Amino acid sequence: MMIHDLDATGLLCPLPVLKARKRLQTIAAGEQLRLRADDPAAVIDVPHFCNEAGHTLIETTEVDGVQIYLIEKSG
Repeated sequence: MMIHDLDATGLLCPLPVLKARKRLQTIAAGEQLRLRADDPAAVIDVPHFCNEAGHTLIETTEVDGVQIYLIEKSG
């Protein structure tokens, strides 16, 4: 399973989601994107984006104030 990393720390809404959308367009269906973000709005924006775009939000964790989202690209 290929996992791609995207560090969006330091970026404010809507940039983390826009960068995630752009990166997801470049990877194959079934591959995963690990998105790191520290924007407080990301906790709302990322799940909403996944739901709207049809991608699967596998898990959300937080380490030292940085949220880590594992997103699987839909087919």
